[in-house]
Amino acid sequence: MRDLEVQEHERFPNIFRVRIDGQSRLATRNLIPHLSVYGEELLDYQGVNYRIWDPYRSKLAAVINKGATQIPIKPGMKVLYLGAASGTTVSHVSDIVDCSGEVYAVEFSQRTIRDLVDRVSRKRPNVQPILSDARLPSQYRFVVSQVDVIYCDVAQQEQAKLLTINAQMFLRRLGIVMLAVKSRSIDVTLNPSEVFDREMETLRTRQFQILEMIRLEPYDKDHAMITARFGV
Repeated sequence: MRDLEVQEHERFPNIFRVRIDGQSRLATRNLIPHLSVYGEELLDYQGVNYRIWDPYRSKLAAVINKGATQIPIKPGMKVLYLGAASGTTVSHVSDIVDCSGEVYAVEFSQRTIRDLVDRVSRKRPNVQPILSDARLPSQYRFVVSQVDVIYCDVAQQEQAKLLTINAQMFLRRLGIVMLAVKSRSIDVTLNPSEVFDREMETLRTRQFQILEMIRLEPYDKDHAMITARFGV
């Protein structure tokens, strides 16, 4: 029989640490009990079903494992997720915000959003899929209401600029953004640290206060997560 213990994260509500046979893993409480989204391991503990959260498949899990002090996604919040892909991380954000929250999941690829619908939004009432280009937020301005958090994970050259355009339209004042920067998608000729600095400076010039920047190695090479507050 497996030695299993689950405790809520010391800083972040609705995120959990699972100790399995002495090894610590991240997890979220499954919004749809006993239903897997992408083949992740499911665990029952004291009558609650949890989903193991792999930091090698989710940059949000990676930055938590790297010691983040700022994870603004909480129960009851409205989150605009840019670059939803097939919904791996979206599904865990759905768990975190719970039934009282909402996730607007924007994805550009028609093929990929079909996977998002089939795997996630069809079964999770708090996830609303949006087929659109995150560079053109006016296309979905009648679908998305004001949000508490924007999470951005897109492979574009001007990632910070794209994020700020969405923030100006949808993010409440003093809301928080999380920007997963892929340095090789921006400029392969620059050192990744230079790219991260440049993206942070773009945010600063557009009314953002940088709260934290964390490199994501070994989970993702040449990636960083920037967390910032809007409207300061």
